[in-house]
Amino acid sequence: MLEDAFRQYADRRFSVCMDRWMTYGELDRLSAALGAWLQSRGLAPGARVAIMLPNVPQFAVTMAAVLRAGYTCVNVNPLYTARELRHQLADSGASAIVILENFAHTLAEVVEQTGVRHVVVTAMGDQLGGSYGAWITFAVRHLAKMVPAYALPL
Repeated sequence: MLEDAFRQYADRRFSVCMDRWMTYGELDRLSAALGAWLQSRGLAPGARVAIMLPNVPQFAVTMAAVLRAGYTCVNVNPLYTARELRHQLADSGASAIVILENFAHTLAEVVEQTGVRHVVVTAMGDQLGGSYGAWITFAVRHLAKMVPAYALPL
């Protein structure tokens, strides 16, 4: 059903973020690519994939990718503490996570205590494209200092 809608409305606008429009066709292409990557990791059918993203364009791409790949979405509050995150990841049985880099430091504290083995980290400007996206990512990281240092062992 998703694929039919993506094809039928490929040229129509799906969403806007910071004056950057995404079409259904772009959502189709990006979610298919992420879904294929998740499948290439060898996740079992129906595996749980955690999505720790706020209201950013990457959320829709990730949600569509997870569903298209035959996995189960586990929505995670980006403001969770490390203890809360560890509990949700363990309780849900998530084996992968897509997370905004602003919150990766929280994941780094607990990831080895969970079943998560595959991590995708995205930056604020990733879906905005070109120099504008790069500028937004730079501003978030270095001017606003909204990305605490982290090291993920995976």
